Amino acid sequence: MSALLNAFGNRRVFFVMLLGFSSGIPLALTGSTLQAWMASEKVDLTVIGLFSLVGLPYTFKYLWSPLMDRFVPPFLGRRRGWMLVTQAILFLVIAAMAFSEPKMHPGVLALLSFLVAFFSASQDIVVDAWRTEVLAPEELGPGAGVHILGYRVAMLTSGAVALILADRMPWRVVYLLMAGSLVVGMAASLLAPEPKLAAKSPKTLKEAVVEPFLEFFARRGAVGILLFIVFYKLDVVMATALTTPFLLELGFTKTDIGAVTKGFGMLATIAGTLAGGAIVARAGIRRPCGSSGSSSRCPPSRSSRWPAWGTTTR
Repeated sequence: MSALLNAFGNRRVFFVMLLGFSSGIPLALTGSTLQAWMASEKVDLTVIGLFSLVGLPYTFKYLWSPLMDRFVPPFLGRRRGWMLVTQAILFLVIAAMAFSEPKMHPGVLALLSFLVAFFSASQDIVVDAWRTEVLAPEELGPGAGVHILGYRVAMLTSGAVALILADRMPWRVVYLLMAGSLVVGMAASLLAPEPKLAAKSPKTLKEAVVEPFLEFFARRGAVGILLFIVFYKLDVVMATALTTPFLLELGFTKTDIGAVTKGFGMLATIAGTLAGGAIVARAGIRRPCGSSGSSSRCPPSRSSRWPAWGTTTR
């Protein structure tokens, strides 16, 4: 645990945590928190269920991630520039959601929610790239743990805390407060160091988009990996799409849902994340090989079989 605690004294890892917080804020605002808002406004359950589709950009973000390598904002650099752009747009769109009317104009709310998901996924792309490039190899384990810590605290904020606040103030105020919390990420984007990359950004769209995809699909098992990325957790997303309206229908208050189903579960996840980051920092990443786990029976390492592809996909 000391390795993980020491990570908080590292300036780069500290910014990883702040950017993880910024990445985690939008997710619940287009998911469980939005479901609770729509259910409290007596929106039809079919419409609420269809709103789960606004999260599709998180699944398909690999399609436009190469473009964020090809084009560089004219300020702050390739990584921090895109981080600030996506965060500023998220601030504006979430604030716009606060003034929408779920019952009267669900189409407008659906469009705003999709935009939040799209720019949130775009922020995830560049934050992951920045974290991978700015941290030293020995900092990647603690960095991953701290990033998920910030992400889960954000989900606790926009999920549990937002639901508890919604029992005490209008939804408009809640969403404006959540939009304001993105200032944390904006400050981190302005103050964090820009990675020093040996490779220059791609010069053409072919070099940025077409060639990486061709190189990826030339590898053995590429299609299976892509299908795994697309369908991973799809069953969980569909199964939990109407959980919050269901609990409200049973008579639970938004405070009950926020404190119990969101709060305690998220705290347990954060504890597990910290423990995992500490273990990786101390023992490194190891892979089981054969029935005995002997390293002599291990296949070639990931780095030897799968050279790094791109810098903006996970």
